[in-house]
Amino acid sequence: MSNELLFLLGFVVFIFTMMAADLGLFGKSDRPVSLKRASIMSAVWVGLALVFYGLIFRYGHLLHHIESFAALQELNARHLHNLQLDPANFAGGLEMYRKNLALEFITGYIVEYALSVDNIFVIVLIFAAFSVDPKHYHKVLLWGIIGAVLMRFLFIFVGSALISEFHWVLYIFGAFLVYTGVMLFINRNKEDEIDTEHHPVVKLASKYFAVHPKFVGGRFFTRIDHKKFVTPLFLVLLIIEFTDLIFAVDSIPAIFSVTKDPYIVFFSNIFAIMGLRSMFFLLVNIIDKFHFLKIGLSLLLTFIGLKMLAADYAARIGLTTMNSLFIILGILVVSVVASLIFPKREISN
Repeated sequence: MSNELLFLLGFVVFIFTMMAADLGLFGKSDRPVSLKRASIMSAVWVGLALVFYGLIFRYGHLLHHIESFAALQELNARHLHNLQLDPANFAGGLEMYRKNLALEFITGYIVEYALSVDNIFVIVLIFAAFSVDPKHYHKVLLWGIIGAVLMRFLFIFVGSALISEFHWVLYIFGAFLVYTGVMLFINRNKEDEIDTEHHPVVKLASKYFAVHPKFVGGRFFTRIDHKKFVTPLFLVLLIIEFTDLIFAVDSIPAIFSVTKDPYIVFFSNIFAIMGLRSMFFLLVNIIDKFHFLKIGLSLLLTFIGLKMLAADYAARIGLTTMNSLFIILGILVVSVVASLIFPKREISN
């Protein structure tokens, strides 16, 4: 079994172990998640991501089992790290590689974590549209994240295979991100609505399942007169999974602009997704206050898309991974601070 597969299996076991701990903390009682609990888990997930960054910084070469300069050079070329390696200094090259890999991980993590905020906007709308009781939020989000992990795994490694085989796919990703960023800016003030009756997921599910008209506690399924029904809570779960699928089309290409190593893309993506659930409970009641965040995210996506389109010239014009990280952080900080300094005006009737 290769180092990469062992590393991946160990990571998956770790994630599901932490998910069980997360469920234990959030699911102790059938009550809404408190701000304190959400704060604890948010801090835990951010802390774990930073620990993982430290491990890559120190032992990142073990991921691909690099034992020779030839192997290092091959990985540098395959994943487009563009490191200036010296054949006479293998140890120095290995250290440079580890630092770059760790930087790519933390940058990808921040990008995905930031884009997750837009996902939260939509999840809040879904819960409100279906009048989901807040005490059931944690259960729906837990199962939603399990589905998201599986979908991201498939998307990332298929995307990596495409990029490896067809380099021009990067330009398609870049153009799509620029388009998405521009459209997000244009529609930033548009009131989003969820049509609970005519949503395509609801219509599709109604064709294949018998749908119970009312919630049955926190259950996804119920049985009446020996007939099985799905509840509205299950429809909410399906819509959230569908929403994550849509957001993955944006976020995964965005991380490929940072690194072409599929394992680093996967690790950064999953850490951000796992933190999404706790971040939701932190932001659910205050997210509307960050009204400039959509502008920030639109600029973020546009910048990342342009960087992908200029991938062959990025290093020449100073768009290194470190400089990109500073730009990304700058965009996010400015949009959050601007939202706090210039609060949204309430429209009086």
